[in-house]
Amino acid sequence: MSAPTDLSAAHGAIATPEVTTPAAPTDDHASAPERGAPRVDVPALESLLLGRWAPERRKARGAACDDRYVRVDGLTMDEHRERVFGQLGLLVEEGHVLRAFPTRLGGADMPGGNIAAFEELAAADLSLQIKSGVQWGLFGAAILHLGTPEQQDRLLPGAMSLAVPGAFAMTETGHGSDVASIATTATYDPETGEFDLHTPFRGAWKDYLGNAGKDGVAATVFAQLVTAGVNHGVHCFYVPIREVGDDGRAGAFLPGVGGEDDGLKGGLNGIDNGRLHFTHVRVPRENLLARYGTVAADGTYASSIESPGRRFFTMLGSLVQGRVSLDGASSVVSKMALAIAVRYGNERRQFAGAGLDEVVLLDYGRHQRRLIPRIAETYAMSFAHDRLLDLFDAVFSGEHDDAETREELETMAAALKSTSTWFTMDTLQEVREACGGAGFLAQNRVTQLRHDFDIYTTFEGDNNVLLQLVGKRLLTEYGKQFKGISAGGMARYVVDRAADLALHGTPLHRAVQTVVDGGSARRAAGHLRDEATQRELLTYRVEAAVAELAGALRSASKLSPQEAFDLFNAHQNELITVARAHGQLLKWEAFTQTLAGVEDEGTRQVLTWARDLFGLSLVERELGWYLVNGRLSAQRARTVTSYIDRLVGRLRPHAQDLVDAFGYGPEHLRAEVATGNEKARQDEARAYLADLVASGDAPVSEKSLQRSKRG
Repeated sequence: MSAPTDLSAAHGAIATPEVTTPAAPTDDHASAPERGAPRVDVPALESLLLGRWAPERRKARGAACDDRYVRVDGLTMDEHRERVFGQLGLLVEEGHVLRAFPTRLGGADMPGGNIAAFEELAAADLSLQIKSGVQWGLFGAAILHLGTPEQQDRLLPGAMSLAVPGAFAMTETGHGSDVASIATTATYDPETGEFDLHTPFRGAWKDYLGNAGKDGVAATVFAQLVTAGVNHGVHCFYVPIREVGDDGRAGAFLPGVGGEDDGLKGGLNGIDNGRLHFTHVRVPRENLLARYGTVAADGTYASSIESPGRRFFTMLGSLVQGRVSLDGASSVVSKMALAIAVRYGNERRQFAGAGLDEVVLLDYGRHQRRLIPRIAETYAMSFAHDRLLDLFDAVFSGEHDDAETREELETMAAALKSTSTWFTMDTLQEVREACGGAGFLAQNRVTQLRHDFDIYTTFEGDNNVLLQLVGKRLLTEYGKQFKGISAGGMARYVVDRAADLALHGTPLHRAVQTVVDGGSARRAAGHLRDEATQRELLTYRVEAAVAELAGALRSASKLSPQEAFDLFNAHQNELITVARAHGQLLKWEAFTQTLAGVEDEGTRQVLTWARDLFGLSLVERELGWYLVNGRLSAQRARTVTSYIDRLVGRLRPHAQDLVDAFGYGPEHLRAEVATGNEKARQDEARAYLADLVASGDAPVSEKSLQRSKRG
């Protein structure tokens, strides 16, 4: 059976409504707030969203709608790659790429502003954003953060100017997120003063590397450092991989280096991903990026960090900017997708309402429910990203760089990158469906964004793996509160914990809630919209789950390695679940903190509704847990959903203002349905029908004739 070619069926038009007298074309009745209702100061809200690095974001957004940078559909893979590589050269010429690098080399020492600008390139082409991230955020950043000042001065200028296009060779075919277990080795030879870089088997090939398929002439290669018979763990080496032709472009592989192109991918085909392998390639001792570990001429290893495990995580933590930027890019893509869907939903009409005019899609309750909570969550995601950028800048500017702050940054980046990329991927699918057949057309961009964005969920670490890191850190922090506690203190904790479980784990607490509410839905709703209540519910969800998980894993230290692994594995899902809840709590807190600084009363009221919608949507997703654990009565549980519906209704008149404040105009969105053309089509149709009825020439429907006969 062949697929239908008429995409109109995708709009859900399963029946043709009876033609009735249409109203004359007017402005959409629910697209703006009623008189006296709070209003959003769109320019001020846009400024708030631009945040601390507004000039950098604006400059990048200017490039993102420049025809020289925007994605061109229909190119072959080779043509797309060549276009994107040329765009990297334009970024260099126009000064977009130097912010993160040292001032002594022509940079600006602006790590936060660099990330803010970089993530905005997603509006141009996700392939451009990621390819520039490979060159300057991975290859260049590895030299910057893992190299010594001498190595930076020697190696960074080529990376910064694009004279040396480079790959970041960490991931192996056999070891993706498990970097500690990579199999490539770099064995030091004191007789020659060189490392022997070798790929021992096929599974150790470096894989999925941007710039490795075609353009890269050097790579920062991660390998197990072996000297004097001792493996000192994963370190990074600067390794030339290709000859440079007379035209300055990459030529043939150098001796001992081999590889192949990854070929056509599910998305991001403007990037030349590829594989590399090394057969006893000699690497000068000076090319070991030596900030955290050095090898003397005689083969003696030295490091300022004694613990191999801490050294490994410190090195990887210095490259956290990839996760930070992916969180920010998630926000950009979600904003663009929702801006497209809301504009279309405010203009596309379908089915007659109450026998009168056809109704715009966003006036339907289900359409509101599928899009408006996502607008609220995107605001939460954006505000949380601002906090993450502040923390990132504090660490990498040196303003507040210590082990504790770096650990906080790594945990927050892992939590937000995971929850944000999953949310945005899901939002792209919802937006595609919300736009019906129009959403499936390439000219409306949503499907291409979805294809290109898909890999973000496993870029820079698979989300499930990253959330395990977050969960382990939460367990560690939980354990710290008992360090040094006396026997009496522990006894009191156990008693308090038992009392809490006795109260909230039985019908008693639910009965107390019901008595307080007096059976009133209004009182229950008043309780739920209270900021302190939302914080308590969301925080307790994390704290209780961490405590329960810690109790389940407490015996692990007394078990054999295999038994401990089996115990941990049995609770892996709970670990990821609590880490995900923690990431969402971070977003709610960031939203709440931002509200305190909003001066315009109307904007603050609308954003407060959005914050409440986000918080209660999180509660609604886990409603069963809150009921089972006695944190909500049945009355309040029922009220959660009804109050969410009320909040969605309150926000519906502000939906267009909220997405307009994202700051992406038609020149950024580049979606035909987000240009106003749909409204023009609808107004033309309504005017035609109105004129037809007014002329008296409109045909009479069969149904009306039957009704008149029966009458």
